[in-house]
Amino acid sequence: MGWKSALAYPFAKAIRARVMAAAANPHAAQAKVLARLLAEGRKTSFGESHKLASAQTHRDFAARVPLRDYEALKPYFDRVVAGEPDVLWPGRPRYFAKTSGTTSGAKYIPITSASLPNHFGTARNALFNYYAQTGHGDWLDGKLIFLSGSPALTHTNGIPTGRLSGISNHLIPAWLKRSQLPSYRVNCIEDWETKLDAIIQETVGRDLRLISGIPPWVQMYFERLLQHTGKSCVKDVFPNFSMFVYGGVNYEPYRAQLENLIGGRVASVETYPASEGFIAFQDRGPGEGLLLNVDSGIFFEFVPLDQFGKSGAERLTLQEVERDVDYAIVLSSNAGLWAYSLGDTVRFVSLSPYRVIVSGRVKHFISAFGEHVIGAEVEASMQLALRQNGGRITEFHVAPQVNPSQGELPHHEWLVDFAVAPVDVKAFAKTLDEALQEKNIYYRDLREGSVLGQAKVTPTSPGAFRRYMESVGRLGGQNKAPRLANDREVADRLAVND
Repeated sequence: MGWKSALAYPFAKAIRARVMAAAANPHAAQAKVLARLLAEGRKTSFGESHKLASAQTHRDFAARVPLRDYEALKPYFDRVVAGEPDVLWPGRPRYFAKTSGTTSGAKYIPITSASLPNHFGTARNALFNYYAQTGHGDWLDGKLIFLSGSPALTHTNGIPTGRLSGISNHLIPAWLKRSQLPSYRVNCIEDWETKLDAIIQETVGRDLRLISGIPPWVQMYFERLLQHTGKSCVKDVFPNFSMFVYGGVNYEPYRAQLENLIGGRVASVETYPASEGFIAFQDRGPGEGLLLNVDSGIFFEFVPLDQFGKSGAERLTLQEVERDVDYAIVLSSNAGLWAYSLGDTVRFVSLSPYRVIVSGRVKHFISAFGEHVIGAEVEASMQLALRQNGGRITEFHVAPQVNPSQGELPHHEWLVDFAVAPVDVKAFAKTLDEALQEKNIYYRDLREGSVLGQAKVTPTSPGAFRRYMESVGRLGGQNKAPRLANDREVADRLAVND
């Protein structure tokens, strides 16, 4: 044990005790969060127009504040961006996290002084909780790579603005920053391919112990690293590499390929961060769900997915949720978000404590024929097909084929970038189809009724997804390709980039 990990251990134990205490009393924690939000919110223009001063309970709050997404709240966000104080939260934000929007173009998500601990304290808590739980903290004694967006910030009416991952680089404590790779100069390189080569030049020969990033981009770094060094696995380049921190996409479809590149399994911690707030993190073993962040400035509501977007949809608190039901997650926070639809769907796998998995996106589903297939279902089907048929994948996307070739029934098309193809692709497709029927009764009914034909697998050429992401300006960093869609837009662009 090095001096850094030794000094950090008592702190890690204290953090874990606080995390577990909140998890043991989630309803009290959420009640306190809501009370604090209402007390501060009544001082704002939003609070005045929504009569938050007279709101005491969740029922009062829900009656006054409707569910909204970014586009619906945009008139308020625009006032904040223009420099007006006390609009959604007292004062002005410390930062804007700039992300790509859908119908509204770029989104500017406020990060306030009050919400900073949620974003950056939770990242620390996730790692230190793991250290205290397992005793595995030697990753603190070497170099750490954070594959992130550029930390170069612009200013929007005097407020520093950039990607959340880039903002994070400015808030890493000095004692940890000395261990951080890549350098600030290299991190500011915008072109992903150029940046990746520069990261490799800076990291080879260093005592790398931890890497944090989205799995497909970490995989790309590992592949390029092995090409550069001529080594057979990452462990040959970095013998002390022992920790992988990830979020944003499900790790399981990538696990076999990443472990093959690494040269074995390493410890991992899954996180669930978003520009709007740090939602949850892994507090136990892989596959056991992520512990909801109940005492960090976010009040959670959950709308049953089958009601989402409908008039009179239920808005449930933690006390009212059930296991194994898909919910649209809604946030109110000390960043000035009020009944804000995040766009994600979650499913509770434990109610004591509250642990979730991310089951998909509200707008990412396939229901071209009434099947309403969601992300968690296609990912689970892919994992089963890989286990039963072999093969390893780099990425995949599922889209409906409504107008197939003459004589074929409509079907789902799985476009797959195989790192190692299965021996029998048709058998692989059959397993996918059967697994999805088990997961989704509507899909099964359509298959049994011969409305849909068997799913088809279309192998893409190597790098097709990378070229697609580059073509839409989202290569590298924290960007991720959509796993499924209700139209052919991504599928057709993949074909162009194939």
